[in-house]
Amino acid sequence: MPHVSTVIGHALGAGFAVLASVRRPHPIHPHGVQLRGSLRRTGCALRTGVPWFDGADAVPVRVLARASRSAGLPAPLPDVIGLAVQVDGDDGRADLELASTGRGWPSRFWLLLHRSPSRAHLGSLFPYRTPTGPVLVAARTRAPADLPMTPEALGERLESEPWRLTLLVARPRGAWHPFAELELMREPGPLDPLLRFDAGRHPLPGTEQYDWARRARQPSYDRVQRDAARR
Repeated sequence: MPHVSTVIGHALGAGFAVLASVRRPHPIHPHGVQLRGSLRRTGCALRTGVPWFDGADAVPVRVLARASRSAGLPAPLPDVIGLAVQVDGDDGRADLELASTGRGWPSRFWLLLHRSPSRAHLGSLFPYRTPTGPVLVAARTRAPADLPMTPEALGERLESEPWRLTLLVARPRGAWHPFAELELMREPGPLDPLLRFDAGRHPLPGTEQYDWARRARQPSYDRVQRDAARR
C-alpha cells in the first residue's frame, strides 16, 4: 500500500500539472520579480551541528532570488508571499524556498495571506534533517517596512532601496534564532525571467530532506518541471 505522503505527492503533482496547462511557466507563484544580492552568515545561538547554520562568513556570498505571489491574485487582495533564494558557494548550489506562514506553533506549518512582503514571516514549511534533529528556516524583513505588494511595484522600489532580511532557524516547536543577513535588490534586465528553484534537489549544505517530505513534495516539482520543459 502506498505511503500517505506518496499519495499526497502524486495528487499535488497532478493538480500542479493542470495548473501548468493554463499558467505557463509557473503553475503557482505565477507572477514574480528576479532579485540579486548577498547573504552573510553571522553564527547562531542554536547549535544545529550544521556549519552553514552555526558558522559565520568573513565575506558575503552572492545570491539569486525571486519574490512572488503564490496564487497570483490581483492587488489589493492579499496573497501567499513567496521568496526563493539560490546560493552558490564552496559546497555547490543550494536552494532555499520560503512562503508566508505563521511564526508560532502550530501556525508555522500553514500558509498565511499578506498584502506586503515586509509584514510576512517567510517559512520553509518542511523541516530540514540535521545531526541534532529537525529544524525550520525562516526570513523576516528588517527594512523597509512598507514594501508594495505587486511584483512590478516591488521591483521598482528595490531598484533604489535594498530589501534587508534576517534569516532564522528553529526547532519545530522552538524559538527562532537569527543566523544570517540577506540583502536583495532589483538589477536591470527582464522583470521575471524563467528561473527554477528546487530545495529538494539542492538542499542547504549539511542538511537532508526527510523521506516523508520528499515523497510529499518532489513528485509535484518533478512533474511541473517536466511539463514546462516540453513547452
